[in-house]
Amino acid sequence: MNSRSLLLAVVVAIAPGAVIGESVYKWTDEDGITHFGDRQPTGTRAETVNIRTGGSTSRVESQNPQDQVEELEGRQQDAAERRRLEAVEEARQKQRIANCEAAQSNLRILNSTSRIRVDEDGEQRYLAPDEIIEKRKSFEQIAQENCGPESGE
Repeated sequence: MNSRSLLLAVVVAIAPGAVIGESVYKWTDEDGITHFGDRQPTGTRAETVNIRTGGSTSRVESQNPQDQVEELEGRQQDAAERRRLEAVEEARQKQRIANCEAAQSNLRILNSTSRIRVDEDGEQRYLAPDEIIEKRKSFEQIAQENCGPESGE
C-alpha cells in the first residue's frame, strides 16, 4: 500500500507540470463561435492560451524585447518628427499672416497718401509716381501670395 501511495503522490505532483507543458489554442470559427483545443486548427488563425494566467498571446504579435524597444523608439521618432513638422507648419502660417497684414497695411498707406517719404542712407526723400506704382505692385503680389488660400505648392 505504501508503494501505491507513493506512486499516486508522484502522479499528482507530475500532472500539473504535464498540463502546463501542453499548448492550448483558442480560435473563432466563421459563425463567431469560440473554440479551444490542444491542436492548432488549419486554415484559421489561433491564439495560444497561457493556462496559468488564462491570458492569451498571439503568435504573430509576440516579439522579443529588443524588437519591442526598437519599435517603441521608432514610434517615438515618428512622433517627434510629426511634432517638428507641425511646429514648422505653424511658424510658416504665422509668417504668412504677418506678411499679409504688413502688405495690406502698406497698400492702405500707398492708396491713401499721395506723397510717400522714405529714409535712404540717413536722408529723406519722396518716392516718384513710378516708384509708388512699382511698390504698389510689389505689395499686391505679397498680399496675393499670403492673404488668400494657399496654392497647391
